Amino acid sequence: MIKGIHILLTYMCNFECDHCFLYCGPTSKGTFTIKQISEILIEAKKIGSVEDIFFEGGEPFLFYPLLIEGIKQASSMGFKVGIVTNAYGANSRDDAELWIKPLIDAGLSYMHISNDTFHYADDKENPAIIAYSVARDYEIETKCINIERPKTATTIKDINEKGFPVVEGGARLRGRAVEKLIKDLPLRSWHDLKECPYEDLDDPSRVHIDPFGYVHICQGIILGNIWKKPLSEIIRDYNAKKHPICGPLVRGGPAQLVKELKIKPEPEYADECHLCYLARREIIDEYPEYLAPKQVYGLE
Repeated sequence: MIKGIHILLTYMCNFECDHCFLYCGPTSKGTFTIKQISEILIEAKKIGSVEDIFFEGGEPFLFYPLLIEGIKQASSMGFKVGIVTNAYGANSRDDAELWIKPLIDAGLSYMHISNDTFHYADDKENPAIIAYSVARDYEIETKCINIERPKTATTIKDINEKGFPVVEGGARLRGRAVEKLIKDLPLRSWHDLKECPYEDLDDPSRVHIDPFGYVHICQGIILGNIWKKPLSEIIRDYNAKKHPICGPLVRGGPAQLVKELKIKPEPEYADECHLCYLARREIIDEYPEYLAPKQVYGLE
């Protein structure tokens, strides 16, 4: 049951992080218009089960007036509204209040702030920390997103219950992370990668929608395009087992995906995301309706 709609307000970002699974950066293309956001909110109401609307990116603060109006409209329709941001403009408490107070007045409920070495190195008093403090003072439900570079576990047992090496850090090994973060990680046979550990593809609780109209069940795996078919109908008609990408993943994870779609894999991969992402990129031209946009695969 879909409870959350995450609007990728823009693919553009002031950072170009190594772990970004959307390949966001200063030159990334794609930003919503307010008319398009309004259309999504109307469709979200039709779905009936949606409770939360999140605005993220990229960096949504880059299009601040659009962000405020989107929050205002979503809140006025009865949704709880959140944002995901690196809070780059919060250079002091006064600046943070200047950015955050209008969002609260517009109806903001949640604020998730990226604060890790990918964004602010080891700075002890950075914009994310300042924004977090100010948001908490305003009693906004706030949390920091802390992603570390992936590494083999050394402080806990080094193998999990299935005997595989544990990789810590929280980064998803897809997008730019595959290009930048795979080196020196332990590898496993592709035959062992038999599940999707992060997404409930059978019964998703949220989807992401990007400025090109694509509805993502997982970044780069598409259920449909809202500029071609209404969002409420895309959600209503989705059947994981009939989806050419989600079906194999449900039946047996990335290993089943490469078997059913006759993809020739390398012998080993760091984890399920690593295999799934590279397999999908291999066949992206064969499934343009289901694997998109090419930008999130580093192909544009």
